[in-house]
Amino acid sequence: MGLIKKYHDLLVKKEISCVELTQKYLDEINKSNGDLNAYITVTDELALENAKKVDAKIKAGEEISLLEGIPMTLKDNISTKGVETTCASKILSGYKPIYDATVYEILKSSGAVMLGKTNMDEFAMGSSSETSYFGGSKNPHNLSCCAGGSSGGGASAVGGNLAVYAIGSDTGGSIRQPASFCGVVGLKPTYGAVSRYGLIAYASSFDQIGPITKTVEDASIVFDAISKYDEKDSTSTGSNYETFNTLNDDIKGKKIGIAYEYLNGVKDEVKEAVLNASKVYESLGAEIVYFNLKELDYALPVYYILACAEASSNLGRYDGIRYGYKCEHYEGTHDMICRTRSEGFGEEVKRRILLGTYVLSAGYYDAYYKKAQNLRGSIVRAFDRAFADCDVILAPTVPMTAFKLGKAQFDPIETYLTDICTVPVNIASLPAVSVPCGIDKEGLPIGMQLIGRKFDEKTLLNIAYKYEQSTDNLKETKWGVKL
Repeated sequence: MGLIKKYHDLLVKKEISCVELTQKYLDEINKSNGDLNAYITVTDELALENAKKVDAKIKAGEEISLLEGIPMTLKDNISTKGVETTCASKILSGYKPIYDATVYEILKSSGAVMLGKTNMDEFAMGSSSETSYFGGSKNPHNLSCCAGGSSGGGASAVGGNLAVYAIGSDTGGSIRQPASFCGVVGLKPTYGAVSRYGLIAYASSFDQIGPITKTVEDASIVFDAISKYDEKDSTSTGSNYETFNTLNDDIKGKKIGIAYEYLNGVKDEVKEAVLNASKVYESLGAEIVYFNLKELDYALPVYYILACAEASSNLGRYDGIRYGYKCEHYEGTHDMICRTRSEGFGEEVKRRILLGTYVLSAGYYDAYYKKAQNLRGSIVRAFDRAFADCDVILAPTVPMTAFKLGKAQFDPIETYLTDICTVPVNIASLPAVSVPCGIDKEGLPIGMQLIGRKFDEKTLLNIAYKYEQSTDNLKETKWGVKL
């Protein structure tokens, strides 16, 4: 049983009150956030106020939903009315949205208790959370290592027991990579399954909101709640089915594909853990199918060209005039905008804006942007061919385990390479989930990634759940706060 159902049962049986449960997590934040730096903003008063409403409902004998009263957190690029939303950037300091993102609107109406807003790479640009204006989040398994990025704060919070679950965003692996580093589950849904309305954009054709949880069961419960059609998001489709009720379906005869290219350049311990996972599936009656997916070689350059191009457009609105940071000294409007953006954005964000502007400029558009768009189509078609022969694809989530703090600053190119296994999923708009599958010799978690067909989260989570239930990886993680 996952934490959500466990706490739900305790609340319904009145063995613990929602206020007590919420306070336990707030106490844990107070004790450990100084070390982990998982939260940017803690909304303790709001959390306790919402917890009291749930307790009143239970006392009145009313039924509560699975997510009602469960303490959770949101990544700080998801808009929350009246609560500061910074994207971990100086340029948005003091910005309080006047509306809620659809995903938070749904959770709030379900009675979820928001503990606060979690740390992240600035504007979701990074793989370690260290580009944050507030400093990087740390790994709960080893404080000298990063939590991953860009949703590093959420993964650190869930892995360190500072929240039951977190809502993050995934543009090129930003949910799955930190989930892998922190030994938790991270689900990147199909593009369009969860509304992006109120998510502050990095790259609009890649961004997708999803959950970070302790277990696959918890990820399924949260996904079912938030995967609703939203007319405010033109790319929204929602989901037409529930995944929770089919988690325990038999997977005998299911075909699990492994692409040779996903195993290239992967650390031996990671490769061994993933291949051991394939043996678990064989013991459950699934068939392992090996194949080539040569188009993966183009995924990283395609992603960085297209994502940076979209970022240069999306971030053009931050000019110091309408909201957020504004420089103090300037001469005229043009100088004010230049100074504000130079002072307000961090180095990594400026690097990606410059790269994106370059590939969209006259003389380079055809050579880079247009070619990358054509190759994106090739990658989509390659996955379509692969799924003609298998139900899901098994791969490493990241080629390595969590790296030391500071590495991203000194070696940005090698840090970009940590995304090599995750970005193809975003390019092709597919769903994928990262699940813990082992521990390396340093005691750091190893994550495996399962990739599914578009809008087939039901099969994807079912296959992930069967693996999780067949191994003892759960016993190697800390479970919840002490009640």
